[in-house]
Amino acid sequence: MGAIYSMTGYGESSAPVTAAGGLSVHVDLRSVNGRFLDASFRLPDELRSAEAALRAQLTRELRRGKVDCRVALESPAGAQALPSPALLEPLLRAQDELLRRWPQLQPLSVAEAWRLGGSQGPGPADAQQLAAACAQAATQALAALQAARAAEGARLRAFLLERCALLRELATRAAQLAPQAVARQQERFIGRFREALDLLGGQPDAQATQDRLLQEAATFAVRVDVAEEIGRLQSHLDAMASVLEGGGEVGKRLDFLIQELHREANTLGSKSAVLELSEVAVDMKVCIEQMREQVQNLE
Repeated sequence: MGAIYSMTGYGESSAPVTAAGGLSVHVDLRSVNGRFLDASFRLPDELRSAEAALRAQLTRELRRGKVDCRVALESPAGAQALPSPALLEPLLRAQDELLRRWPQLQPLSVAEAWRLGGSQGPGPADAQQLAAACAQAATQALAALQAARAAEGARLRAFLLERCALLRELATRAAQLAPQAVARQQERFIGRFREALDLLGGQPDAQATQDRLLQEAATFAVRVDVAEEIGRLQSHLDAMASVLEGGGEVGKRLDFLIQELHREANTLGSKSAVLELSEVAVDMKVCIEQMREQVQNLE
């Protein structure tokens, strides 16, 4: 049985940045249903260049859904990464030159040096390490997202198969009710025919009564004949079971089959000349609407 995926899911992961004093990249992925693949990104300035790679990575794995990707740089709790010596040395040389020319100036404090040295941003080597950590975290977060979507897809498949079985039961009930309704209509016709004759004081003609009974029964049977609708409904349910069994990108195909099921249920309802068939048609529509709502979440 092939896997099917819900478009709703969540995944996150973090990856350390090599030689960055405990700095890590955290990737957060959230997805909901959508007609097409629509990915939005929120990245820190240091990782803006990684957006294209992240978009390509999501496109390879996902087909539909609205995906929100958030990336953040995280430091260890209660700690701040030391400024890079490579960034501080030019700053301190500039300070020495300024103090030589203007001795009245105050030297930088430790806090000022820390703030200024840390605000210069990562150098080329640091940018490469950030990109590598971002790619690693994104791969792990995407795997977690796909696992969540697959688990939800399995739940939706079980739900849809359960509703398919319920629709088959309702279809069987409708097929059984039609001939029963014809038999009851015959009995009602005979009773009304006899009551009319009693009021008029006449005697029924056996052949005329039989002919009229056959005519009324045939007309009513055509009105309540749902065999064609039941046959098409069963065929659509077989197709749904096959699609769910095969897996893959099933959302759009199932959405089409749901529309066809709804059409047959409407036609069956319009032929419901008896209360029992009307109730079955209503139950079918409720069941199909429940299926339609869930199919919207499938990729």
